[in-house]
Amino acid sequence: MDLLAANDEPILTRHQKYCTWTPRFTLNVNTFLVPEIPSNFVNAGGEAPGKTRFITRLSPRYNVYEAKEHNYTWKVNYQTWAPDCVQVNIISINEQYPGPTIRARQGDNITVKLENLMPTENVVVHWHGIRQNGTPWDDGTASMSQCAIYSGDTYVYNFTVDRVSWSLFHRGPYFYHGHYGLQRTAGLYGMLIVDAAGKEPFTYDGELSIILSDWWHKSTYEQAVGLSSNPLVWVGEPQSLLINGTGQFNCSATNKYCNATNTQCSPLVSPVQPGKTYRLRIASVASLAALNFVIQGHNMTVVEADGHYVEPVEVDNLDVYSGETYSVLITANQDPSQNYWAGVNVRGRDPKTPTGLAVLNYLPDLPTKLPTGPSPTSPQWNDYAYSKALAKKFVALKDHEELPPLQSDRQLILLNTHNKINGYTKWAINNISVVPPTTPYLAAMKYNITGAYDTTPLPDVYTPRDYNITIPPPNHNAVEGNDVYVFKLNSVVDVILQNANTLTPTINNSSEIHPWHMHGHDFWILGYGDGVFDPVNHPPKYNMANPPLRNTVALFPYGWTAIRFRADNPGVWPFHCHLEAHFFMGMGVMFAKGIDNVGELPTTGMGCGLTKNYIHMHHYLSTWLASFSKIMAINSMNNREKGIHVYGIAPPLGIPTARMTIKWALRGARKCLALDFGLNIHGDRVAGTRFQDGGPRASVWGRQGAGVGVGGVVVFI
Repeated sequence: MDLLAANDEPILTRHQKYCTWTPRFTLNVNTFLVPEIPSNFVNAGGEAPGKTRFITRLSPRYNVYEAKEHNYTWKVNYQTWAPDCVQVNIISINEQYPGPTIRARQGDNITVKLENLMPTENVVVHWHGIRQNGTPWDDGTASMSQCAIYSGDTYVYNFTVDRVSWSLFHRGPYFYHGHYGLQRTAGLYGMLIVDAAGKEPFTYDGELSIILSDWWHKSTYEQAVGLSSNPLVWVGEPQSLLINGTGQFNCSATNKYCNATNTQCSPLVSPVQPGKTYRLRIASVASLAALNFVIQGHNMTVVEADGHYVEPVEVDNLDVYSGETYSVLITANQDPSQNYWAGVNVRGRDPKTPTGLAVLNYLPDLPTKLPTGPSPTSPQWNDYAYSKALAKKFVALKDHEELPPLQSDRQLILLNTHNKINGYTKWAINNISVVPPTTPYLAAMKYNITGAYDTTPLPDVYTPRDYNITIPPPNHNAVEGNDVYVFKLNSVVDVILQNANTLTPTINNSSEIHPWHMHGHDFWILGYGDGVFDPVNHPPKYNMANPPLRNTVALFPYGWTAIRFRADNPGVWPFHCHLEAHFFMGMGVMFAKGIDNVGELPTTGMGCGLTKNYIHMHHYLSTWLASFSKIMAINSMNNREKGIHVYGIAPPLGIPTARMTIKWALRGARKCLALDFGLNIHGDRVAGTRFQDGGPRASVWGRQGAGVGVGGVVVFI
């Protein structure tokens, strides 16, 4: 490889020479290494260090892309709006609904300064599909990655989309949404598009994007109270289905204020040129419904799912479960004198919600020219065989995606049950209904804050193993908990999701579709099956040849879904049903790994629960250390010879103020240093330097050099 850094030293050579080798390429802070989709891929099935399997080895053809900074200021507040012509209160960003679209390229950095102007509630924003490598505190999950942002407060999210990895990178349609209470249901969401920095394996003439959602006239506060009541007051079916935040409700069917001429509920109009091919990016933020998207008279070719390329599949309709994203290609090859309906319908639930509609506008036809014919129809709502067959068609595109390891180190079998706890209706996983603690998991585990959450080991497998999934739970003995599954860093984990009956009698739709979303990771979908999972007979039937990489997967009624992932992203990550009411009622688990490798958490993300005590204690300590270390650091900066120099006290407590003084010493270092034992490494980004914090097996490198603070010394090499 002849790619050179600014100092003309080969990047990969330098990294291998001085630092612990990991399967990541690193350039300076403003440069991103991007492989093209090469035409000369060779040796299918090759292996990289660490026995990571690939469909092919990486080609030595690379592009260098200068990463960009994208800075936003968001003001989140309540607003009166009429998404489906019925006037309600929503949560908006900068008075926009849906929220503003973020667009970046792989390797770019995004900074969002979020101001919570809502006078009565807190807020967080989750960046759905962004793995947050190195920034787990910015995942945007209340009580998990951070404290919720209080009313009147500001928090700054700062993360990269997406760091370089051996899996040939993430790109495609993603989205963001509120992850506090039912705020996604209240309208807090928007698109996040990540463009590929290299050449893609398909071509098109233009782009369109849509975000699908369901909509209620009942406020989310009323919904939340009902879900928390005994007896349960269910949210009911949505009144409307929205495409890019607009739908059309029959005003004669409500006594609420409704204005069918309100432009806020005008159907989305997507203009196309006849004969051209368009990439349509689709995302679902639905709170309850499984959705099916269809375009009148047009087929779609699916080419990407959850940011990963798939073998092209031509369909005339597409199931899009909550949390999923797709890129499809459509060609405007119909009668150019007409416009055409695009529609979204409910699947997986007995539909009581009319079709959501948009218009595909063939130019130069007027956008106000309505399509002829009825609105598009979808397959029967409970045709699960069709849904499963469609899901199995999506496989990884040959020569473009990483293959799963052949074996796993650990297997979890998670049983989804509808259950009761002290008379309250809940969802439970292996008989535990998750209730996030007041102290964020990440801070509690990073700083060993005792009493913050339940440390009792969770069961890897549900009991009894002969549980009858076809009937309602015979014993209402679930419990609430906030335990965590802890994995060894870089271990390979299989998770089998097992579906079962709800509390309703054994009738149609008594087992539901659950779309499960994993934060911080993508996973391979190894298989789907009916009935009870058999750990002996089913794994040999897994798809190990070309399983798709996804971050969201459907669990079908009375069946199981098997996934595999590598626990390689330090942090605490939720894995949960993406239906808002179901997670609210406890359907989720927490995964943790590599906490010692997590950098120092921003204090602005703490201050709730027991983190208040942590911040108060360390503020006094950091003030004292800063004054002492500042003098010694200056003395050290006057001597930049190789060797070890005392510069002050910087204990491995991660004190933010003391940490800043170490940055001065870092500027004096000469080259890269890697440690293979458990020293705490401190530092911060400086001009021209790429930097990582960590514990065991962490490394620090930089074009201008790096240093390590170890109990009052800095090492210059």
